[in-house]
Amino acid sequence: MRPVPHPPPPSEGPLAADRGRAFRLSRRFDRTGRLLGDAGMERLAHARVVVFGLGGVGSYAVEGLARSGVGHLTLVDFDEVCVTNLNRQLHATVRTVGKPKAALMAERCRDVNPDVSVQPVQEFYRAELADRLLGPGWDFVVDAIDNVKAKLHLLHRARSLGLPVVSSMGAAGRLDPTAIRVEDLCETHMDPFAKDVRKLLKRKYGVDTERPTGITAVYSIETSRTPLPLTYDAKTDGFLCVCPSRENDFHTCDHRTQVNGSAVFVTSVFGMAMAGVVVRRIAQGR
Repeated sequence: MRPVPHPPPPSEGPLAADRGRAFRLSRRFDRTGRLLGDAGMERLAHARVVVFGLGGVGSYAVEGLARSGVGHLTLVDFDEVCVTNLNRQLHATVRTVGKPKAALMAERCRDVNPDVSVQPVQEFYRAELADRLLGPGWDFVVDAIDNVKAKLHLLHRARSLGLPVVSSMGAAGRLDPTAIRVEDLCETHMDPFAKDVRKLLKRKYGVDTERPTGITAVYSIETSRTPLPLTYDAKTDGFLCVCPSRENDFHTCDHRTQVNGSAVFVTSVFGMAMAGVVVRRIAQGR
């Protein structure tokens, strides 16, 4: 098993040295700075944000964070680009199929902001790696994981550490980006996935999900659509998993009871809504 990189604590790394210097805004963030001001942009430049899951939602969340001037990003995803990702995932092109999503998004962040400190971690979040992947000191946790067991543990750990967290609920099966809402998890409604998360957090970890949880949820009030049957070529003869990393023990198409459809104009808005939550909170010093 590959060694898991240990994200450096807040007192270490290139950003620590920057804290004693006078802040000067780069022209690349001029338009964001005109909204948030020097103080807000300085907070973002020093902020440490960890993103779990770099799919159709997470990849756009990272894009929003990088283009808003977040100074330190750690990107966690074990997966490689699959040809079925091309319809909705930011890093997915015909040239990147089979390449690690975390490394691709890290490279993209550096192309946007050469000053960013970004660490790709090609791992699947799970309980036995939690101490190394999610310790104290983060300014924000972004949860774009679609595996329920991993999501529950991640949310519970973030709350236990007192870390602010924004979490994506069900983005698949939707076609209307205007139906997306942002509220505390306890306020979510008309989203079966969010309902399951509330129920299981309460059952497994004792979280009172009928009161404010501190978990900011991005969800949709649109009814999820059942996937339609499709016609493939004779060799395929129906659905067939073609993911390059399908031989793993964590999360594959074969592990799912149903593979839902998804659209980039919904998943991207989910991701950007999550980035908006993070940027506003950090810039405002909350």
